[in-house]
Amino acid sequence: MAEVHVIGQIVGASGFPDHSLFCKWGIHSGGGWKILSGLREGQTQVDNPQSQDAAYFAHPIDVHFATKGIQGWPRMHFQVWHQDTFGRNELYGYGFVHLPTSPGQHDIDCPTWRPTGTFMESVSQFFLGGGPHLKNPDLIYSGADRYKLQTIAMGKIHLRIGIILRNFDKFGIEC
Repeated sequence: MAEVHVIGQIVGASGFPDHSLFCKWGIHSGGGWKILSGLREGQTQVDNPQSQDAAYFAHPIDVHFATKGIQGWPRMHFQVWHQDTFGRNELYGYGFVHLPTSPGQHDIDCPTWRPTGTFMESVSQFFLGGGPHLKNPDLIYSGADRYKLQTIAMGKIHLRIGIILRNFDKFGIEC
């Protein structure tokens, strides 16, 4: 089987309205893909910079896949959360990116968005926190029903990803 090794890090996030951010992430791939080693999902620490506009996570990613074809190429999905001074967590955005198909080092910016609610939900969110969430997180990376959502743009997540391909030519897989 051909192999893909994904090595890198979630560098950080910028463009969000407040500090004290953390990120939940996961990797989704098609049925023909198998994880040989590494974690499929994880969470960064909370970064609360005092004087900077960006949060820095430097969270490592190291996943090794085996595959029979390029259908269902892996993609990363994210949820960015804000933690307030009382320890309450509020969703700040969803995002996803397809991992690069070419070997080498890649710097990737992942734009994020969050669902908007009604006027009353936005007033409630302002005073009480919280806000609308997706009932089904699969909507983050599957485009079937995502176009029906009303959303607002949020910040970006910054990734530095290295891709290593092995045995693709040996098994006749072109990407």
